[in-house]
Amino acid sequence: MARARGNGYLRAKLRHVVLTRAADRLTLGVLGRRHRRQAIEVRSIEVTCPRWPRAFDGVRIAHLTDFHLGDLMPLDRAVNAVERLAALRPDLVACTGDVVDLDSHGAEPLLAAMGEMPAPLGRYLVLGNHDHLDDGHMLASLAVMRGMQVLDGQVTAVGEGDDPLLVGGVDWGRSVRELDRRVRALPQVPHLLLAHNPKAFHAAARAGVALTLSGHTHGGQVAVPGRPRLNVSFAHRLSAGTYLRSGCSLFVSVGAGAWFPLRVHCAPEVVMVTVRRG
Repeated sequence: MARARGNGYLRAKLRHVVLTRAADRLTLGVLGRRHRRQAIEVRSIEVTCPRWPRAFDGVRIAHLTDFHLGDLMPLDRAVNAVERLAALRPDLVACTGDVVDLDSHGAEPLLAAMGEMPAPLGRYLVLGNHDHLDDGHMLASLAVMRGMQVLDGQVTAVGEGDDPLLVGGVDWGRSVRELDRRVRALPQVPHLLLAHNPKAFHAAARAGVALTLSGHTHGGQVAVPGRPRLNVSFAHRLSAGTYLRSGCSLFVSVGAGAWFPLRVHCAPEVVMVTVRRG
């Protein structure tokens, strides 16, 4: 029996047909071929966090987000990006959602690749808006079966000793108000917060969360050369890179995938984030 999908899925499907498939056909496949030839960069950055726990100074976090597995992100391309980042031997894996573009079916090998990444501090996932379009519960279950810990309003303590690293995550929320409720509902203030939508940073900074990792914006996919924050992601002031507020830090990755076949001065990425206390 076919699953009953909501209006969100139908709207996203229509947008995909118009902005991806039709656009590609109008250009005789040129847009799609160029997009798939564009390499996913493996970037390394360092983020300084005044509130970061001293015991975890220098921890290395593999930040993955916005694969949008589907027509514009073949499985082998996504798994290859994960494997390249895994080769850098992170301490912790953080995936901030939109693993799939439309359909959850077929995501298991990508989730398995993330779940198999060697990371002594664990592998964590929060869901994005696209993950919920088809069957978010199934996607979360597959992720858990493949070695990921799905965070939906939980905070987990990792590491050894009396001063653990607190990792929390909130599920997809569209508005600042909705995300504020989700962050305030966490059982304790984490050091590291995973949230698909960077709008969660407003509440995270007020709560004293040392570092928030997000995606969702894709950096607009079209940006001004050398100025990634000047982009077409008009709905998001927090759209790309690192931000600091009240001693709390946010890093927004522009992600590995896309929802239309064009990236200009905004290369797809997976990121190794080294966190320093300072």
